[in-house]
Amino acid sequence: MILTDKKILEAIDKREIVIEPYRRECLGTNSYDVHLGKTLAVYKDEVLDARKHNKIDYMEIGAEGFVLQPGTLYLGVTEEYTETHNSVPFLEGKSSIGRLGIDIHATAGKGDVGFCNTWTLEISCVHPVRVYAGMPIGQLIYFLVEGDIENYYNKKSNAKYVERTTKPVESMMWKNKF
Repeated sequence: MILTDKKILEAIDKREIVIEPYRRECLGTNSYDVHLGKTLAVYKDEVLDARKHNKIDYMEIGAEGFVLQPGTLYLGVTEEYTETHNSVPFLEGKSSIGRLGIDIHATAGKGDVGFCNTWTLEISCVHPVRVYAGMPIGQLIYFLVEGDIENYYNKKSNAKYVERTTKPVESMMWKNKF
């Protein structure tokens, strides 16, 4: 079941969902709009290795915006810090972003119950497009879970993305055993 605007508001009142900063005008019928933060990152190496820590370079989006180029994976970040304690958050791109040829996540559109952080975006585009810090970039949709939860994400000993940040976070695949 997808939460409606009224159910999202109830969950915010109960602190089952936390959104900082929260802006009432960003609440849709059954979603909440999130915005592009001021920091982007790109990987330093051309060839990435899943078993190694691939370092990134950060860049700030200035007032004039930043032109995304096709063929480059950019890591972005939401302005919003979120916590979700009673539902599964899904991050989807806004249709207006898709119509500009921008994808905001390659595979990781689902959060876990207990995820508490900003969202790192895996941004790619089909042709050059200028983006701006603070622009609407995606929407969070909340799915209610059924049953008790044994293993909240923020309490897992092997959770890799729990350190609170305002910058994009590179892949931590290298921390897995394979």
